[in-house]
Amino acid sequence: MNEDERWAHLVALDEELLKGGVILSEWCSFIVREADTAFANGAHLASILTAVSGIETYLRSEHAETGKERLFDLINRASIDSDLKNDLHALRKYRNKWVHVDAPWDDSNLLENPHEMELELEKMAYFAARALRRTIYKNQWV
Repeated sequence: MNEDERWAHLVALDEELLKGGVILSEWCSFIVREADTAFANGAHLASILTAVSGIETYLRSEHAETGKERLFDLINRASIDSDLKNDLHALRKYRNKWVHVDAPWDDSNLLENPHEMELELEKMAYFAARALRRTIYKNQWV
């Protein structure tokens, strides 16, 4: 997909998932815009990391008690369906493997199969864009 097609995909997600209105903190809105920009420009890893940041910011704005909760706890505490919780945990775990690289010199797979890694990242970027919207559009009003 090219940039215009990726922007169209985001618009289609909004049309599919947003049926009313939502109120987001300005921090969350800013992060969502950054995630969308990264996605549309094909920066798959950046879009995944930023989407998870947007999800965490939204969940923190809705479900935090102390402001120090981990994303794991925010997901579990959120009043969202179990399918979305499972997807958010899968996305969180995927993000963690990129943010907390255990063996940075064990890079032969990345060097030998960069196209496979790009395809995996692209697939997860689409997953992250949908999960972000499913999360931030959960509490809509009409």
